[in-house]
This record gives sequence, structure tokens and C-alpha cells, in this order.
Amino acid sequence: MAEEIINRVANSKLVTIDLEDYYPKGSRIIFDIKDWLFEGFVLREKDFRSYVAEHDWSQYENCYVAITCSSDAIIPGWAFMLISLHLQPYAKYIVTGTLEALETCLYQDIINHMDVSPYADKPVIIKGCSKKPVPPNAYIMLVSKLKPVVKSIMYGEACSSVPLFKNK
Repeated sequence: MAEEIINRVANSKLVTIDLEDYYPKGSRIIFDIKDWLFEGFVLREKDFRSYVAEHDWSQYENCYVAITCSSDAIIPGWAFMLISLHLQPYAKYIVTGTLEALETCLYQDIINHMDVSPYADKPVIIKGCSKKPVPPNAYIMLVSKLKPVVKSIMYGEACSSVPLFKNK
């Protein structure tokens, strides 16, 4: 006598959030100003401004850009601001730092604007494994946003989740 197999996960109120679903489409670019420095270390204002004026900024159309300097040069803050002003008409988003910093800032905006009301009083699983570069800070930001409204927070997959929080 075979018993019917019941999928308890499919029948539960469990809600899965996959941060990969929120990953913004578009190219990510590191803009390294090292090549615009004298011997890779010294910012000469006149030369730097000349490079900025002559650069084709349209190549960053609809891109996400992280402005950095890969050498150990000390770069004044205005240099990053000047570059960002020229990128602004073209790039979707601009930060100073690494690609991970860029992804973190993108997710911070996404999570800050996320409507969490559909998750009110529900058990939530935050999916962990992703093929896209979801930064670790995005998960921390998400649980902070969800905690006041959800019944519980778990991490992983429905079949093997790790409990993180339960509202009492």
C-alpha cells in the first residue's frame, strides 16, 4: 500500500527571496586612473585635466562604473569627483572603489527601496548560492530590513535551510 507523497514545502507559507533576481543588468567597469598619473604615482593637475577632457566618455553608456587607482598614489578627492562628473551623463551608477563596493552600493539602493510588506508574518528563506556576484553585505542589509516584519528568517534552500531568526 503506497502512500501519497506530499510536498510540504510547496504547501507551506514559506517564501523564498533570491537576491540574484534583483541583480541589475549591465556591464561593470573598473575605471583605473593609474594610467593618467605621471609614472603611475603623481597626479599633475594640468595633465590630468587634459586626459579627462580628451577621453571618450560615451563608451561608458549604461554601464556601472567603479573609479579606482590601482597604484599606491595618494589621489585628491577632487580627481574622483571630476571623473564622476564626466561619467554622469553616460553611466548608470558610479562609485569610488572596487567592483564589490559597486555591487554593495547597488544592492543597498535596491534593498532600501524594496517593499517588504508582502513578507509580513511569513517564514522567509533567503537563497544563498548564486551565479552572480551578490556581495555578502547585501544579505546583511536584507535581513535587517526583513527582521521587523517577518515571522522567521532562514538561509539556504527549503530542503536544507539554516534558521537565523524567529519572531517571538
